[in-house]
Amino acid sequence: MEPRFLLMADVAEQLNVSTSQVYHMVRSGELPAIKVGGRGQWRIERSKLEEYIQRKYAETAEWVRANPLAGPDDANFA
Repeated sequence: MEPRFLLMADVAEQLNVSTSQVYHMVRSGELPAIKVGGRGQWRIERSKLEEYIQRKYAETAEWVRANPLAGPDDANFA
């Protein structure tokens, strides 16, 4: 059985971002988390991370719909 709560480092690894980026997402309220223990360490519930990911997929899809490419030459890929 997978643990209910994840460490910030675990979330950073899953999202392929730095731990400081996860900290900023938590502190801004973008990613819900709780503080536990005497030292107030952050924990992110696995289900909240999944909700965050789904929300980001929806936001990205909306952005893509609002910003269509005019043609293949408009892609800024190297």
